[in-house]
Formats: sequence, C-alpha cells, structure tokens
Amino acid sequence: MGLIRVILELLVFYLVYKLIFDFIVPVYKTTKQVNKQMGDIQSKMNEHMKQHQNNQFSSESKEPSAKPNKEDYIEFEEVK
Repeated sequence: MGLIRVILELLVFYLVYKLIFDFIVPVYKTTKQVNKQMGDIQSKMNEHMKQHQNNQFSSESKEPSAKPNKEDYIEFEEVK
C-alpha cells in the first residue's frame, strides 16, 4: 500500500506542476501583456484626443482676418 500511495502522490504533484507551468503561468503572462498593450493604446488615444481638442481651441481662438481687399477680386460680365 505504501508504494501505491507514493506513486499517486508523485502523479498528483506532477499534474499540479504541469497545470501551473503549462497553463496558469502562460495565461498570467498573456493577460499581463494584453493589459499593458490596452493601457498603451488608451494612453495614445487620450493623447490624440488632447491634441485634437487643442487644435480646435486654437483654431476657434484665432481672430477673423480683415475684410478681403476689393482688388483681390476680378469682375466679370456674364456672356449670353
């Protein structure tokens, strides 16, 4: 009976080892990597939105230019 119990304990330890290092550790590493990439993407999106908002505010704050000069336009007559 003692030999069978030792063999079963070794089998259980082997299965637990395989579960941890072949499943749990890779899932943990992958999850950590995906979360890091999502954080990077989110920070890039926030930076892009801030730049876009700054561009809108700067274009709205510009004063309208003076009235166009009449010399800039060419008069034409409609031909029938």
